[in-house]
Amino acid sequence: MTSALFVVSEEGYWGEECIEPLTTLSEAGVEITVATPSGGRPMIDERSLDPEMVGEETAEHVEEIHETDERLNDPVPVASVDADDYDALVIPGGHGTVWDINQDVHVRSLLRDVVENGDKALVVCHAVGILGFTWMSDGSRIAEGREITGFPNEQEEEIVDEYGRMDDGRKLPYWVEDEVRAAGGNWDAELDQETSVKVDGDLITGRGPASSAEAARTLLEELEIERPA
Repeated sequence: MTSALFVVSEEGYWGEECIEPLTTLSEAGVEITVATPSGGRPMIDERSLDPEMVGEETAEHVEEIHETDERLNDPVPVASVDADDYDALVIPGGHGTVWDINQDVHVRSLLRDVVENGDKALVVCHAVGILGFTWMSDGSRIAEGREITGFPNEQEEEIVDEYGRMDDGRKLPYWVEDEVRAAGGNWDAELDQETSVKVDGDLITGRGPASSAEAARTLLEELEIERPA
């Protein structure tokens, strides 16, 4: 059976970016394990449960899965997993990833190993920032020369204040687009399109929530798995 590891933020993941791939892969028969940096239960960004922001249907669906899915409620520590045990790695986004996932040495090593093994990695939205901090075994940047999409500066500017602070007062330590560009990635968030998903070798990137469904379908295609009718 095809297996996938989801690495989810304990600082605040964006609901749809995790739940959409989680349910899509599950329905296609993929065996899923959930991990977090410390092994604690992942925290969801409350904004991604706001019906006025994401729509009532999405908000209800995301909240139900977040509260009831046993895999999300009982994750394992990232340091305890081995890339060799999985066919795919999924890293959902959300602002929380800026503070934990993207800076975690074990998550970065896991991503490197998955890509070097020739397995598939799907990274979405703010989690794409990890590509700016991950090196391959030969010393090159994982982002270098790759076609990459993710959460763009243009949209970040609409969220933070003039000092780079969010509504809760936390200041972003870096912006995703800046870090990926600095690491040599060929950045294109395709802002003229409703969705944006890039495939470059074994690495798949998605721009944000609206691209979650397409990103999940793309991963299944890359794994050569047919979606159930």
